[in-house]
Amino acid sequence: MRGKADPIIKYFKTHGGVARFSSIRKAGFHPDRIKKAENEEKIEKIGRGLYQITGDNIGSHPDYLIASLQAPKGVICLLSALYFYAATDEIPRLVDIAIPTGARANKITYPPVKFYRFSPKTWSAGVEQHDIEGHTVKIYSLAKTVADCFKFRNRIGINVARDALKIAVGEKHIKPADIMKYAKICRVDRIIKPIIETML
Repeated sequence: MRGKADPIIKYFKTHGGVARFSSIRKAGFHPDRIKKAENEEKIEKIGRGLYQITGDNIGSHPDYLIASLQAPKGVICLLSALYFYAATDEIPRLVDIAIPTGARANKITYPPVKFYRFSPKTWSAGVEQHDIEGHTVKIYSLAKTVADCFKFRNRIGINVARDALKIAVGEKHIKPADIMKYAKICRVDRIIKPIIETML
């Protein structure tokens, strides 16, 4: 098979150029066929059970997509989420992922990932689903992310959290009431409330 006529390449192209081994199998491709495509350098392994078209540019936020495919229970959080919403000047050096307390953190060799364990209630609140190259990627809403940043202020920096709050309210027009709703869930409402009051 050659080029565009190759069914396995067609499958990859309809999935943004990247796919999990399990989903390729479910699409009807035998492991030998997958291995053959890899040997022919049509596809390449980029993570545990994850493949992409060789040399392909996945597009916007490729690290987020690759990381989320390897951590099905994970939700993009904190600095990575702020960066996604253009609510910080900080550039993440790795992908921040929240998983529920007690969940297994999958070993991810690429991209660099940092896991944060959230209580079940905190982990399930404020999750949004965003489409990245045809795949659903879970990212906390900006209002929830601001609350999370204050909860983890000792790890990401209080100034990052404060700046994110100012940008969220002043530039992104996030309602303070929405931020406070998540602040209560994260138990940081007493910290955030006086800061918001000085802004209004």
